[in-house]
Amino acid sequence: MRGLGIKIAALAGVSALALAACSSDDGGGDASPTANGDAIVSQYPLTGISVAVGSKDFDEQLILGQMMVQAFEAAGADVDDKVNLGGTSVARQALESGDIDVYMEYNGTGWTVHLGQEDPSFDSVELTTGVRELDLEENGIVWIGRSPFNNTYGFASSPEVTEANGGPFTLQTMMEYVRDNPDAIVCMESEFPDRPDGLILTEEATGIELPQNQQQILDTGVIYTETANNVCTFGEVFTTDGRIPALNLTLVEDPGVNILYNVSATMRQEKFNEAPESFQGITDAILAPLDNATMASLNAQVSAEGQEPADVAREYLVNQGIIGG
Repeated sequence: MRGLGIKIAALAGVSALALAACSSDDGGGDASPTANGDAIVSQYPLTGISVAVGSKDFDEQLILGQMMVQAFEAAGADVDDKVNLGGTSVARQALESGDIDVYMEYNGTGWTVHLGQEDPSFDSVELTTGVRELDLEENGIVWIGRSPFNNTYGFASSPEVTEANGGPFTLQTMMEYVRDNPDAIVCMESEFPDRPDGLILTEEATGIELPQNQQQILDTGVIYTETANNVCTFGEVFTTDGRIPALNLTLVEDPGVNILYNVSATMRQEKFNEAPESFQGITDAILAPLDNATMASLNAQVSAEGQEPADVAREYLVNQGIIGG
């Protein structure tokens, strides 16, 4: 299986073609292709190939999943749309069992959760390379491409809480504030306090343990609104979530405590081998323009403006010249 890693590396030329064809802004221009013959997918045919595309169940994942569904379809694939499967463990289990062929996953999650490793690199290229090699060797899973955006965990505070502090908190001053104010509440998702890449990293870095009676578990979307409404003093967030700017929340400054979460497509090896150049090229074209600002803007169109993930994904693909308009 190491031989496939060499083959993937040899596709750098294919990746370069995809990158060169991509625009760097998410708004696009007036010159959108009108047919797939003018689009990037025309360079990477998938005719005659079936592929089941999955995703996790939050907005960013729904958008990324729909990008793959629509791009693969435009390239000629027979796509089984299984986007919105559930949480991390559900999506990964579906991939390993063959219920799906591909979904977007985060390098930090791959390293700590799926591969059970410790001490992840804080260099995005090094971390992705390590995950790619180990997951291929141990599980036959291929990691394709890597996004510029890093959707890591973070905390946010409301305008009122931020202003009362005289400006943004750091992780250290946030934990000191919670320690010194027994009424302060930190709202988190159910899995965050127990994840190896979750709350424990902040506790270890600051030397302060968050008491149970100052923890409140909420659904992901509720955390943002309850933080904005000052029900939560601090809320655990995803740093590329569009609700952060939409609700005027302020990110707690992180000096590099929370690990990296750049995204790649993760695909079963046997499926990747059916059309490696096409899967690589299309995935690179999708991911290359996605920096933090672009991904946050796309997320906001769904989470704050109420647009459908499929519509947001299509507009992005057309504006980037990946599919025809």
